[in-house]
Amino acid sequence: MSKRKYNIHKYPNNTHYTVNVTDSFGQEHTNFFRTEDNCVLYVYQVWENEVDKRNPEQELLGRAIKNCIEIDKKSGRTPSLD
Repeated sequence: MSKRKYNIHKYPNNTHYTVNVTDSFGQEHTNFFRTEDNCVLYVYQVWENEVDKRNPEQELLGRAIKNCIEIDKKSGRTPSLD
């Protein structure tokens, strides 16, 4: 079950929206924006760049695999994890 959730709220007479985002690792992120559209973009940004800070080795491995795939693509090879 995903822990992802978000909440966008604007208090009366306030100029900014508050956006609260929880990623799939249960980490909470909060930010403030003038427009609701920017809040939605922030939600996507958080979810697209999730990092499990409890396990940095997995993050390092994930980045290494991603870099290997990019190198394969740039050299005209079909990416393979073999």
